[in-house]
Amino acid sequence: MSETAQPQAAAPPLVVNLQYVKDLSFEVPGAPLIYTTLRQPPRVEINLDVQARRVTDGHNSFEVGIAIRAEAFDPAPAAGTEAARIFLADLVYAGVFTLNGIPEASVEPVLLVECPRLLFPFARDVLATATRDGGFPPVLLQPIDFLSLWQSRRAQGTGGLENGAANA
Repeated sequence: MSETAQPQAAAPPLVVNLQYVKDLSFEVPGAPLIYTTLRQPPRVEINLDVQARRVTDGHNSFEVGIAIRAEAFDPAPAAGTEAARIFLADLVYAGVFTLNGIPEASVEPVLLVECPRLLFPFARDVLATATRDGGFPPVLLQPIDFLSLWQSRRAQGTGGLENGAANA
């Protein structure tokens, strides 16, 4: 009986190797007093950034991170005063991805659009849990259009994969 060679399965084009909380901080500068004086849910401002970098030169593994900063302010400051910061949450949620056989022209959009799209639901949950566990209503991020974010950054000249790193 002759053995026939079994065809090797092609590696998937995008592999999620792992994902993790790279950095998380939550501050409530006015605690504990703020919990007794705040009468309305705070006004929350969100900043989001996406970054990608090659893990090791010459390899096709990349770390992609979503950095989210949520700052909450008193929605009704006293007349003539600046809105006090209620809380500050900083999160970097990252993943390590392996790209197999992806054309060079497609690497940047895969890293800055598809990878963050895969990470986002988990980052959203971590932020919501941190703010809820901090004693406030959970910050529930709306879905992010990572394609539009990437395209807008490219138009501004701030996106792009250079020297193994990328920002969107």
